[in-house]
Amino acid sequence: MHHLGATRSSLKHDHLLQTPDTFVRIPLPGASAVEFIVHAGPQLGANFTQMTAEFSSGGTLAPAPGQRFIYVLEGELDLVMEGDRHPLGPGGYAYLPAGADHSITAMGAARAVLIEKIYEPEANTPAPSIVVSNESSVAEVPLMGDSSLRVRSLIPNADEYDFAVNTMTYDPGAGLSMVEIHVMEHGLLMLEGGGIYRLGDSWYPVEAGDFIWMAPYCPQWFGAIGKKPAKYLIYKDWRRHPLGA
Repeated sequence: MHHLGATRSSLKHDHLLQTPDTFVRIPLPGASAVEFIVHAGPQLGANFTQMTAEFSSGGTLAPAPGQRFIYVLEGELDLVMEGDRHPLGPGGYAYLPAGADHSITAMGAARAVLIEKIYEPEANTPAPSIVVSNESSVAEVPLMGDSSLRVRSLIPNADEYDFAVNTMTYDPGAGLSMVEIHVMEHGLLMLEGGGIYRLGDSWYPVEAGDFIWMAPYCPQWFGAIGKKPAKYLIYKDWRRHPLGA
């Protein structure tokens, strides 16, 4: 059904709200039986790529051009590294450093978040290590002491990692304690529930399935609305000097 051009999606100079009614699926070289929704990339002004990968049974990914983070939304993926197999079900994830020899195959229909970034090495810092885990095994931590807003850090907070990926869960009515304006950029996928997001000078209703990109210094704030918690997965660049030094 056509809605005469109406959508909640919006693109401004410092942010993008991309809603599922505007998603376009494309193939990418080297991947087999996988379609991609490219949410953010250099064409948008982002210094990373974030995609939703939709696998048919047996679908495989091409080698990563840099670091790779994958988080399973639905179905099951088979990750093979150095001869070891790691089944990843919903909430399962992996961080794979640049050059890590691995393969990822869908055991049936599956969907996953795929984040890729060129690594920024830091002098006198060891190379990052592979991480394979499930979100449920990561402890929740209240944000700034607020138990109604909880964070799970999926990548170690250490100098060798140049980005972070977290999940954030808000109880109904919970919200950020301040409007944030900072040097990091974000990629965000709403996983559950909904609420109101302030991006720049605009206010948007958001719900599960929506994607948001925030440029550096984009004013941002979120508050959960509804009868169930709101939850999102969020990327940010991290632990690197703004001058690249």
